Amino acid sequence: MDLIEELMEKRERHNAEAEKHRHHRDRLNEQTKEWVRKRDDLNAQAREHIDQANVHKAKRNQLNQEVRDIKVQRDLWNRRVNETAEVLARKKRDKEPRKGPPIRLLKKKLKDLEFQQQTSSLSPSKEKDLIDQMRALNAEIQALEKELEGDEEIKALIAEANEARDKAEYFHAKVEELAVQSQKEHDSMMEIYDRSDAIRKEADKAQDSFIKCKVQADEEHQKHIEMIKQVHDYDKMLSGLRHRDTPPTEEDAAAPREQKSERDEAKDIYEKFKRGEKLSTEDIMLLQTSGYL
Repeated sequence: MDLIEELMEKRERHNAEAEKHRHHRDRLNEQTKEWVRKRDDLNAQAREHIDQANVHKAKRNQLNQEVRDIKVQRDLWNRRVNETAEVLARKKRDKEPRKGPPIRLLKKKLKDLEFQQQTSSLSPSKEKDLIDQMRALNAEIQALEKELEGDEEIKALIAEANEARDKAEYFHAKVEELAVQSQKEHDSMMEIYDRSDAIRKEADKAQDSFIKCKVQADEEHQKHIEMIKQVHDYDKMLSGLRHRDTPPTEEDAAAPREQKSERDEAKDIYEKFKRGEKLSTEDIMLLQTSGYL
C-alpha cells in the first residue's frame, strides 16, 4: 500500500468516526430537547398546583380571621352570661322571703339527700321517708323560685341572661363551623402542596437528565470537531502529495544550514506521521514547505 492509499484509508476512518460522533451528538441533542420539554411541562404543572394551593391558603386565612373576630364576640357574650348570672343570683338572694332558709341552702340540703340515697344502703321504709323529704324540698324550692320569677326585675334579668346565653352559644357554634371549614381548606392546601412537591422533584430529575445529555452532546460535538480537523489535515497532506514535484534528495544536503535543519525536522515529523502519530497543522505545513508533501 503506497502512502496516498494509506492516507486515504486513515482519512476515511477518521471521517467515519466523525460521522459516528455527529450522529450520536444529534441523538443526544434531541434527547436534551425532550428533557427540556418534560421539565418545562412539569414546572408548569407545579406552578398550577401552587396557584391552586394558594387559593385554599387565602380562604383558610380569611376563615381564620373570621374565627378570631367571632371568638371576640363569643368571649364578650360569655362574660355577659357570667355577669348577668351573678347579678341574677344576687337579686334572687335579696328578694327571697325572709322567713325560712334561703333557696341555696335548700338546694344544698336536697343535693345531700340525693347523695345519701345513691350511696347508702337503706331499708325500704327509710328510703321512702328520704324520697318524701326530697320531694318536699324540691316542691319548696320550685315554689320559691316561681315566686321570685314573678318579680318584674328578676324576670328582666332572666330574659337578659337567656339572651346572653343564646348569643354566646350562637357565636360558639359559629366558631366551630368556621374552624371546620378552615381545617378543610388547610388540608386541601397541604394535599396540593404535596402533589406540587412531587411534581417539582420529577422536574428536577428531568433537569438533571437534561444537563447530563447536554454534557454528553457537547463531548460528542467536540470529538466530531477533532475528527473533522484530522480529516482536513489528511486532505491537506493528500493534496500536497498529489501536487508535489519531487521528493527531497541527497543533493538537498548542500542547501543552507537553516533549510537543512528544517528538512531534518520535517523528516522527523514525516516519520511520526508514518508511525500513525497525530500531526499538528504546523507540522503539516512544514512537511509541505520542505517538500515531503
